[in-house]
Amino acid sequence: MAVAHALVLPGQGSQRVGMLERLPELDSLDRLLDAAEALSDLRLRHIAAEGPDEALADTRATQPLLFLTDWAWGSTLLAAGLQPVAVAGHSLGEFAALAIAGAFSVEAGLELVTERARLMSTAAAATPGAMSAVLGLEGSDVADLIAGISGVWVANDNAPGQVVISGTHEGVEAATAALSGAGARRIIPLAVAGPFHSPLMAPAADAFAQILDAAAFSDTTIPVLQNTDPTPTRDARTIVSRLKTQITSPVRWTETMYGLRDMGATTLVEAGPGAVLKGLARRTEGLKAIAVEDGGLGSVIEELS
Repeated sequence: MAVAHALVLPGQGSQRVGMLERLPELDSLDRLLDAAEALSDLRLRHIAAEGPDEALADTRATQPLLFLTDWAWGSTLLAAGLQPVAVAGHSLGEFAALAIAGAFSVEAGLELVTERARLMSTAAAATPGAMSAVLGLEGSDVADLIAGISGVWVANDNAPGQVVISGTHEGVEAATAALSGAGARRIIPLAVAGPFHSPLMAPAADAFAQILDAAAFSDTTIPVLQNTDPTPTRDARTIVSRLKTQITSPVRWTETMYGLRDMGATTLVEAGPGAVLKGLARRTEGLKAIAVEDGGLGSVIEELS
């Protein structure tokens, strides 16, 4: 069977100190980092290089840094000859996927991401919460088991046997007890700033929807699979409509991977720091994956050829 590729971009949780050090040399990158620091009013280069981890995990720093890192790797792979059947990004990574596919410029995407980060940080501070990864149960089973528990929802269906829940501290604690009793192999609290991808983020989603309405979007040149509805589209109106609910809706990544496979992709190429999405693909039948940070750009390009 011929090898066909899909390009995938990671989201929050993939950041690490030193994440800018191995980036490909792009003439625009310094200018974009200058713009990111001005928009966020943060010393992003210093945070990326020196940390500490707590500063890098701040949503206002993480999102613009990850967006630019994902975009730089992904754009370089396309320039090197990668012709993906589709692109997709996990949560924040969706914005890098959309920029690469031509929905908006990288500059416009950076402005959107910086505003998204600010709004999500504000909402999380106003409504504290928690997220936990649940291992050993399927997404539909987790949803059924927590359906009667107040203040907790499925946030990410990441892969077969790996689900993330999000909600109030009390809700996540109650869900943890219920899921442990139902056979979850392990439940891991996540170091996040708030109850992301849950209805508790509605104030951020409502405000961001107005920003999206004022932004200019184009039809994409590559099909995109989005978190809230992982069916491929190139249509600008559809893309905007789906983005409006992304902050409060679950990331349907298991369906996304199956959708990419159904489009003919046999290998996912992860462009960004780390190899989280590569690990998720390994849990999905019929897919292989490679990550640009495993062996550097040269090794990935060699494997692609």
